[in-house]
Amino acid sequence: MNDWPEAWSDDNRGNRYGRGSASAEPESARVMRQVRRPASGAYGGGPNPSAPPYGGGVPPQPSYVDGQGHGGYDDSGYNDSGYNTGQVYGGGGPGGPGGTRMREPRPAPNWGRRIKRTAITVVTVMAVTTIGTYFWADSKLNREVDLSKVIERPEAGEGTNYLIVGSDSRAGMSAEEKKKLHTGSAEGKRTDSMMILHTGSNGPTLISLPRDSDVEIPTFKGSESGKTYQGTGRHVKLNAAYAEDGPELLVRTVEFNTGLHIDHYVEIGFAGFANIVDAVGGVEMDIPQDIKDTKSGADFEKGKQTLNGEEALAFVRTRYALAGSDLDRTKNQQKFLSALANQVATPSTVLNPFKLYPTMGAGLDSLIVDKDMSLFGLADMFWSMKGVSGGDGKSMNMPISGSSGGNLVWDKAMVKTLVEQLKNDETVTVSGN
Repeated sequence: MNDWPEAWSDDNRGNRYGRGSASAEPESARVMRQVRRPASGAYGGGPNPSAPPYGGGVPPQPSYVDGQGHGGYDDSGYNDSGYNTGQVYGGGGPGGPGGTRMREPRPAPNWGRRIKRTAITVVTVMAVTTIGTYFWADSKLNREVDLSKVIERPEAGEGTNYLIVGSDSRAGMSAEEKKKLHTGSAEGKRTDSMMILHTGSNGPTLISLPRDSDVEIPTFKGSESGKTYQGTGRHVKLNAAYAEDGPELLVRTVEFNTGLHIDHYVEIGFAGFANIVDAVGGVEMDIPQDIKDTKSGADFEKGKQTLNGEEALAFVRTRYALAGSDLDRTKNQQKFLSALANQVATPSTVLNPFKLYPTMGAGLDSLIVDKDMSLFGLADMFWSMKGVSGGDGKSMNMPISGSSGGNLVWDKAMVKTLVEQLKNDETVTVSGN
């Protein structure tokens, strides 16, 4: 029995609406039906072919496709352009005709790779900067002193000994600068201060050599002539050795009168000293007493204050305003150099290129060192200067036993003990004046 309405049967239903399955298994999923638009002119050939003619009957219905190619009217010549491929937005694939390119999801960032690349970049930049800075600084060192010209030298001991000299050189200074720094206009240069800095395993020791120290000028070889000058036993003030034949004779004289081997020589003039202080932004000092010295230009009240380059130079050169004269002056010099080293060797200076490079430039331009001095040796000297006033460091004057003809005479027994302790890199137990 047929339950369909009259005049309808399974046969005249056609294939347009599909057929049920007689199988016990459920029908498989079907692709969503797509609507095919009839070709132009399907509704008739009137003036407006796209519109059906009035009274023309029921227009043909669009065919529904079930994805299997079954349609209600002839598909011949029809190009589905991929409609029955399941693409919702048309087109035969990404970038195809009439299609829309589908964006692939952005991959998650590889943080491990990014961090690695950043680290490599930072390390590379730091390495290049460090190497460049090293060669720049090394090229600025004035290696003018040849210690190979010094004859009859004592054997080297443990640790390293630096002879640090502050000269009154006015080289490169204008008349205005000389007036401002109260340096005078004397020709040539003389030693204004001399110190031995010993570095080793028992902490640094800084020993001031008063420029009025009574010393003997030994046999020496002229630094320029190469001629040997025999010693005659004559005694002079220590700073006269430098005035007579420069750094080489000064080293020879210090070694002869102490028996201590000098490994390196470092000298700085007036202008260079003031420039370094200004480059670091001044140095804080605790002035021990009121000081007024018209010759050096010092004019200070007792207490803590920050000294600029001009004031610092006046402070370390002050002599006549101090009761102990040259001995008290050397103590002030030690205090200031230690404070300067502490100011330079701080993160605010070392890690700040706007301070570090001007400071290095000011210092390296004005330093005169021996031919064997390296940047690492110079750095060791500055770091050791920082440790003089703290920790296991020690500062002192050369032991004095009296005076002769206005010259300060060293205590020979104490000097011998001091030198032996330095040679063996032992803790210094000797005290100076």
